[in-house]
Amino acid sequence: MDLVWYQLLVNSCHRAARKVRNYGFLVGNSSPPNKPSQQQPPFSFPSVTKCVLEGRHCATIACDIFGALLKSQSVFPYFMLVAFEGGSIIRAFLLLLSCPILLVLDYELKLRVMIFITFCGLRRKDMESVGRAVLPKFYLDNLNLQAYEVLASTGSKFVFTSVPRVMVEGFLKEYLEVDDVIGTELQTVGHYFTGFLSKSGFLVKHRALKKHFGDKKPDIGLGTSSLHDHLFISLCEEAYVVNKEDSKSGANSMMPRQKYPKPVIFHDGRLAFLPTPSATLAMFMWLPLGIILAIFRISVGIFLPYKIALFLATLTGLNLSAKGCDNSTSSKPDQEKRGVLYVCTHRTLLDPVFLSTSLCKPLTAVTYSLSKMSEIIAPIRTVRLTRDRKQDGETMQKLLSEGDLVVCPEGTTCREPYLLRFSSLFAEMADEIVPVAINTNVTMFYGTTASGLKCLDPIFFLMNPRPGYYIEVLGKLPKDLTAQEVSPAMKWLTISEEAG
Repeated sequence: MDLVWYQLLVNSCHRAARKVRNYGFLVGNSSPPNKPSQQQPPFSFPSVTKCVLEGRHCATIACDIFGALLKSQSVFPYFMLVAFEGGSIIRAFLLLLSCPILLVLDYELKLRVMIFITFCGLRRKDMESVGRAVLPKFYLDNLNLQAYEVLASTGSKFVFTSVPRVMVEGFLKEYLEVDDVIGTELQTVGHYFTGFLSKSGFLVKHRALKKHFGDKKPDIGLGTSSLHDHLFISLCEEAYVVNKEDSKSGANSMMPRQKYPKPVIFHDGRLAFLPTPSATLAMFMWLPLGIILAIFRISVGIFLPYKIALFLATLTGLNLSAKGCDNSTSSKPDQEKRGVLYVCTHRTLLDPVFLSTSLCKPLTAVTYSLSKMSEIIAPIRTVRLTRDRKQDGETMQKLLSEGDLVVCPEGTTCREPYLLRFSSLFAEMADEIVPVAINTNVTMFYGTTASGLKCLDPIFFLMNPRPGYYIEVLGKLPKDLTAQEVSPAMKWLTISEEAG
């Protein structure tokens, strides 16, 4: 009996050591461990760079998103994005804690564990929101240009993946125009995920491809150099591999923003970095200090004079860069003197605050929506608008008679380098209009969100180690472009944004 137990223990330790040695899925390969190097597969396929693109408009392609369309083969960051943005910080922390356990699990069990932690109890609409407004930006940033050009050259596009279909389908169909996405299906109860797989179970790509196409073979197959993907792409008429070395070091594999198949304009979510295990660990280690730092920066902004507050905030790593002269002095007689209307591009809720600090004078900010907490901690006066044009116009006229006013006519924040459609009401309010171009820089957290708590936006922005605010006060608009000339004023603001 002792000998039997001894043999079982030895075999278990041997299997665990072999899994640790072959570990690569969590932070590298998204495919199962390959056989030892001395047992190379008996077939090999050419690189994706050898694929001819001309005349492929009637061709059919089959590929995976991880390892083929994306440069990185790791799926962990995308599970972390769903856990953090769709779930909670506690769910994200639990997923991070699972990393040591994932080291000793095989390919399928790793996915099952990450699926359970990420999706157990998650609402379906939260996953849909993350899939629509968070994941696409990270997918596009990691898109392999060479693989995408092959995909775009074909007429019919099919993606087979072992990750949950709900994590990739929205992006693939909306941005890459994929015809069908076949992935692992998840079990749901009502409006919630259970964290378990559906009855169809874990998707094996080469089996799913045979089931989907039957005896007909796709024209092109894209995959990695792993044995698992070789089984998948060998079922296609032509097969090409995306080499890891080419994806990492080849400049031709980088996807320039101007070549994005569709621009990302309304990107949501708090995380400003791809949450790999090491980056996520660094974020959680920074959080306690970041919260203290944000509270300190907010406090000095509320209670101290502009110059002292700016000096202390700069010492903590905040970078405020202001350019342009203030031409706000009115030439009207004192009895007719009215305030200056500053018109800003909208990056965060802090735009009016940093403009007021840069000009070293108090401003009144008007906004369509502001939480009670934001009103309380705001170091400048804030006034809500009602979206009733006549009433809002009267409110702004009254405020201008009392002093300088700042407005962000886009109505919503935008992180990307675009100027959104905006209300022209501001151009009818004053003869003294000064356009202001604003941009921000963050490394860890975005200071905006559409689905989260808006009251936390300033705190998240100020939690960044070295947040940056860049303000350029542009020249005052000529009189003939204000008040009566609404369309030219709108054109001038567009020019101002491009200049900034």
